[in-house]
Amino acid sequence: MNFVPQLVADRSALLTRRALFGRASAGFGAAALATLLDGDSAVGAEGVQSTDTSGGLPDLPHFSPKVKRVIYLFQNGAPSHVDLLDYKPKLRQWHGKQIPDEVVGGRRFSTMTGTQTDRPVLAEITRFSQHGQSGNWLSDFTPQMASIADDLCIIKSMHTEAVNHAPGITFFLTGSEMAGRPSMGAWLSYGLGRDTDELPSFVVMTSRDKEASCGQIFYDFYWGSGFLPTKYQGVKFRGSGEPVLYLSNPEGLTATVRRGLLDDLARLNEMQLREIGDPEIATRIAQYEMAYKMQASVPELTDFSDEPQSVLDMYGRDVMQQGTFAFNCLMARRLAERGVKFIQVMHAGWDQHRNLNSQLKIQCFDTDAPSAALVRDLKQRGLLEDTLVIWGGEFGRTPFLQGKITETKQWGRDHHPYSFALWMAGGGVKPGFSYGASDDFGFNAVENKVHVHDFQATVMHLLGIDHQRLTYKFQGRYFRLTDIHGRIVREVLA
Repeated sequence: MNFVPQLVADRSALLTRRALFGRASAGFGAAALATLLDGDSAVGAEGVQSTDTSGGLPDLPHFSPKVKRVIYLFQNGAPSHVDLLDYKPKLRQWHGKQIPDEVVGGRRFSTMTGTQTDRPVLAEITRFSQHGQSGNWLSDFTPQMASIADDLCIIKSMHTEAVNHAPGITFFLTGSEMAGRPSMGAWLSYGLGRDTDELPSFVVMTSRDKEASCGQIFYDFYWGSGFLPTKYQGVKFRGSGEPVLYLSNPEGLTATVRRGLLDDLARLNEMQLREIGDPEIATRIAQYEMAYKMQASVPELTDFSDEPQSVLDMYGRDVMQQGTFAFNCLMARRLAERGVKFIQVMHAGWDQHRNLNSQLKIQCFDTDAPSAALVRDLKQRGLLEDTLVIWGGEFGRTPFLQGKITETKQWGRDHHPYSFALWMAGGGVKPGFSYGASDDFGFNAVENKVHVHDFQATVMHLLGIDHQRLTYKFQGRYFRLTDIHGRIVREVLA
């Protein structure tokens, strides 16, 4: 029975107010569909057509990119910069003494130390030494990162505006402390499109410390699309079971039958799209198609049997355990070599308010080898030259102690947005390089300061994007990742 024409005719008789406005926007809906269907033209934010089948905007990249992809090893909870990346001998000289008031300067902190009047300086609980030809100072808690010191570009003058975790992470990943803006990966997927038809352009994986000492939550808006069409949001790979739900065919359903069902659904959805004009219908079509393709690509992706034992050993003891940071780092390399453009690996466990003496070393042990292995692995495969690897958190930790100096087992550090450090490695950045500086206490960024928006602008520049030109009009205003700020930190560029 040919029921589809009759269905359309019946629906045409029910012209609601929503349908009227929907029809008026059908041109935009069709434009969105064009960015999703293989072989069709892509359409930019202002409706300009392109023959680019990757789904990117027609004028991007704005200039020749230094890198093709980004792997962001985001360390939720904020690693202590003064214990790991920013060596400050003065902390040991002042250990136990009150940090000078002129250094603190009335700065605000979280509620955990906001009313604390006694602020004794806490020396680093690690030991620093110089490594490689670069002489970069790194902690003895991260020996594997130290072994790749000559590949690292360390920024020691980062500063941000948020003093709590969720706003701080959201600010780094979306350019705003409030949820609702597109994440960095979503912006890149929207602007640059995809390099593979078999996997999403933006993939997210999460892990956490085994001791569950850190109460950080992975909110979906950390990889959301905000006001961009939802097809640009990150696809989260799960830490147990099937990486992505509902990829497998139900029992008794063959691939041929499923292909036929998807084709029929696509035709029905296209009819609805033409009638209603909702771009999310186009997203639905694309999601069905991507899920079908991932049925073949994901099982091969997650099968590590083709990895040499030497590579597995390099990533550490947990590499074969799904859901660990080590597993996710190896997955990141495999995703990168298969054309995924933005890979966001998030690991929680760094929020050491009362357990710095015990948990920091454990956290470093779990993340040090996989982080360094990823850089080495990319390098030996020739992928590091066009891949940017980023390692860092949402802010740093206070140079002074949270709590009392006599309670050694409960030593900790509070959130610290005024100066902290992160590192990058790969294409486009100077290897074996240290940029910027904090004061003698690691409290305030004082030399070549780098704001979060500056960092975002620099990452986008490496991908061939002028951060001021990649915009999206929403509710009457043109938005961008860097809001109305951001300068390219050209001094770190190779």
